[in-house]
Amino acid sequence: MHRATPPSAPPPVPADGPPRRVLVVEDDPTVAEVVTGYLSRAGYTTAHAADGFAALDRAVEFRPHLVVLDLMLPGIDGLEVCRRLRRADGGPALPVVMLTARGEEADRILGLELGADDYVTKPFSPRELVLRIGSVLRRAESAPPAAAPAPVLRAGDLTADPGGRRAHRAGHELSLTAREFDLLVFLMRNPGRVFAREELLQRVWGWEFGDLSTVTVHVRRLREKIEADPAAPRLVTTVWGAGYRFDPAEGEPEA
Repeated sequence: MHRATPPSAPPPVPADGPPRRVLVVEDDPTVAEVVTGYLSRAGYTTAHAADGFAALDRAVEFRPHLVVLDLMLPGIDGLEVCRRLRRADGGPALPVVMLTARGEEADRILGLELGADDYVTKPFSPRELVLRIGSVLRRAESAPPAAAPAPVLRAGDLTADPGGRRAHRAGHELSLTAREFDLLVFLMRNPGRVFAREELLQRVWGWEFGDLSTVTVHVRRLREKIEADPAAPRLVTTVWGAGYRFDPAEGEPEA
């Protein structure tokens, strides 16, 4: 059984606005008690669900700003819960931070591909978890108000509309997760420039720390959706030893 490490002084939640609501989905009562207690002391309003079905019901009732989601759950597992939460409504994607065991790398990668915003491995530091939650929430809440619509970005037959949060390739709308869309827009706004994974993690995710494989997974998923041949990418290219670069000229249709 995995145990969270004992709490120390929790970092405070930002004082602006009402307390953020966090739903903790965890079947281990000890871990759940530590996490909810630590979040409460940090200023969050918390609720707890012990299995996958209860998590879906509680999410409707509690309307959380973020979900802390364990992968290994009775009933339905965390991956299926994440999948259903992602398609629950047409509004902004509900932020999800996953809790995983160290041996669950394949599930962690799949969780990121489903749109999870971050993950923390067990055993974990409750202080680190609160910091990660704060980072994810700041990112989710940092979108500027829609005062002046941002111009549509174009590269050949690829377009991205930041205001409408829609992307098309050759006239067909692309099905992108929120983070895939953010990554595409960032790269299209900075054509020809190489970005290291560390910089993308900071500029797109808003994280000062994190697993760089998060970036790798999202780049691979984005290529699968925008490249004619994802195995030989021409739009989002790898600059070995340096990072990734968006090459808009490669998006021009051939004559």
